[in-house]
Amino acid sequence: MLKKLFGTILRREKPKTFRTWQIELTTRCPLRCRMCVREGEAPWQYRQMPLADFKKLLPDLAEVESVVLEGWGESLLHPDLAEIIRLVKQAGPRVGFVTSGFGLTRERARELIQAGVDFMGFSLAGTTPATHDAIRIHSQLPDLLAAIRLVNEEREIQGLDRPRLHIVYLMLKDNFREILSLPALAREVGIKEIVLINICHTVTPWQEAQQVFSKEEGSDGNEAFIRQAEEQARKWGILLKKSALSVSGSAICAENPLENLYISAEGEVAPCVYSHPPLPSPFKRLFRGQEVPVEKVSFGNIFREPFAAIWEGGDYTAFRDRFSQREKEYRAFYRSLSDGRMKDPQHGFSLSAPPVPCQSCHKILGV
Repeated sequence: MLKKLFGTILRREKPKTFRTWQIELTTRCPLRCRMCVREGEAPWQYRQMPLADFKKLLPDLAEVESVVLEGWGESLLHPDLAEIIRLVKQAGPRVGFVTSGFGLTRERARELIQAGVDFMGFSLAGTTPATHDAIRIHSQLPDLLAAIRLVNEEREIQGLDRPRLHIVYLMLKDNFREILSLPALAREVGIKEIVLINICHTVTPWQEAQQVFSKEEGSDGNEAFIRQAEEQARKWGILLKKSALSVSGSAICAENPLENLYISAEGEVAPCVYSHPPLPSPFKRLFRGQEVPVEKVSFGNIFREPFAAIWEGGDYTAFRDRFSQREKEYRAFYRSLSDGRMKDPQHGFSLSAPPVPCQSCHKILGV
């Protein structure tokens, strides 16, 4: 009996293979945000994942901790969003998405909550209408804040502690100063978590000029300013998470292709959302003042072949091995520092190159 009981406990504690699958439901969006790759010259590819295709993913979700129903479009536009959330919950993972809140009604909020959504992020680009509305074109800040309040009200009506709500704030030069007033705004609308992120995929000169992180390794950048916002957040019990404001390099970027992956609306499996935008291939990136053509990455189509064959395929394995090697090099370097073998940490250390598509991505710089 005890053996059976402990066996059950151990099975429950076994970690899942994947931390997050990011699944794009649609590339359609009612906004024209100035920081979006859609603002480039290349024609946008409009896609929407049919419910019948989404159901093909369900057998593989048992090994996934969280599913983020988000890509390059607005997930609220997908007519089957609530049903998709129900299906993911039945498969086992936590599920949620990030939204502009555009057109969110009380009935839709109730439907999503009843479906079992675990988390929702709301995208802000300023704490005043003048700033937010000028960056996220066709979004009005008062309407977005009303949508947040609406979800909170419906959650309370149903007596639930979910979905957990957070604010996603893209840091730009045009809105950076308003970060100081962000904790107060979050408190006002009943949100306990703020995530500050950088603009990483740039395709226009305006976007590149809006980056707030320092391009110099080790520079303090705007960290002192962010610390003031953190102090304000702590006063009200708000968790403030932030991306780095100076490049440092990283063995594995925050997207972490060893544990996470991205599935586009048409079923293409890629390491992350930045490697497979809905643009013709090659697509353009601006990186350190240079225009870089990048081939779209796909290791297979999950609607046409088994996921195991894709994940274990030679090209995908080789891609991940590059990051595994970088991680080993990084750990070996710090072990040499701790035991005194490395006398001058400023010289003699460099990581092997990441995969080619990642070499022109700001995420690999640690921001």
